[in-house]
Amino acid sequence: MKKLSAILLLCFATLFSNAQQIDTTTRTKVGDLSPNFSFNISKDKVVSLSDYRGKIVVLDFFATWCPPCRLELPRVQKEIWEKYKADPKFALFAFDREENWDKLLPFKQKNHFSFPMVPDMGRVIFSLYASQSIPRLIVIDEKGKIIYQSIGYTEKDFSELLALLADKLK
Repeated sequence: MKKLSAILLLCFATLFSNAQQIDTTTRTKVGDLSPNFSFNISKDKVVSLSDYRGKIVVLDFFATWCPPCRLELPRVQKEIWEKYKADPKFALFAFDREENWDKLLPFKQKNHFSFPMVPDMGRVIFSLYASQSIPRLIVIDEKGKIIYQSIGYTEKDFSELLALLADKLK
């Protein structure tokens, strides 16, 4: 009986310790107001996230060398950008958290991506949301509130994102 009690105690301790693990890489949570920031939408034009209030905004943080990012980005192009780019209530920005325009633009052209891709040298914007882990997708509602976040790339998460966008942009 003592062995059984010890085993059960160990099982419960393991269960509760796993339940208490917290993602320490994420600095924002669903329900938070998104941090505001400015960024170069092109080499010569600066915009602010607050300029897009009133829209559903998708932020995609990636790196050109990241294998899961390379799986996700074509789906962003085909299933999100091509579907919603003409919707006046929608905006999407993909932030390359590693490289500058000189590397980013050839990557964009080579892969036939037409959605806005901008550099985030030094992870300045990325660090407002997280300390590590990409790809990372964030959706911000019309009032500036974060309504979705994902880390990494899975079919399940991407399907949830598509369902959320379909609901918000009907």
